[in-house]
Amino acid sequence: MSDGAIRVVLVDDQELVRSGLRRILRRRDGFEIVAECADGSEVPATLDQLGDGGVDLVVMDLRMRVVDGITATRAIVDAAGPPVLVLTTFDDDEMLSGALRAGAAGFLLKDSSADDLIRAAHTVAGGDSWLDPAVTGRVLDRFRTFAPAPATTAEATSSLTSRELEVLRAMALGRSNGEIAGELVISELTVKSHVGRIFTKLGLRDRPAAIVFAYDHGLVAPGRS
Repeated sequence: MSDGAIRVVLVDDQELVRSGLRRILRRRDGFEIVAECADGSEVPATLDQLGDGGVDLVVMDLRMRVVDGITATRAIVDAAGPPVLVLTTFDDDEMLSGALRAGAAGFLLKDSSADDLIRAAHTVAGGDSWLDPAVTGRVLDRFRTFAPAPATTAEATSSLTSRELEVLRAMALGRSNGEIAGELVISELTVKSHVGRIFTKLGLRDRPAAIVFAYDHGLVAPGRS
């Protein structure tokens, strides 16, 4: 981060939306807009041009004309790029579930407040997730009906300790590491250690994958907060 600012790339096909995001994600709130893309097809070249470490966060629209946000997000994640905060609406269930599977780290409704956007951007750029449990639960409930039945919860989580299960459930509810530490009365460093072990034991690559796992195996009920 240059001068402590979170370097952001905005991806949205509407100039008016990007303009609004620029007015919210200001330098005084800890952000620097380093690039803008009008379509997902522009993202790979933009990130390549900015180089490794040149971007801390991508704020991504889902519905774009040429390359949608799911495809663009998957490309970023596969290339081990910066975390992605997706902007969505309540009628985007199918797109939203696809973005979660693609590895997006955060989801924010487009009618959310400016304060929520600022908090979400800081949280996701810091390596945590920002998820609305009600929205995420509904989306996962929708696509689970079309997915093959997973292994039983006991089988799938047998390698986890009781504390790791608590941390996994908290992650699935969109809690940050700091929030989990406060709820479980442990240090944030301990939470990070638990998260790392959860990823290793379950063969997961990131927090979105852990969240999908938790919902798929019934560790968190849809709509629970």
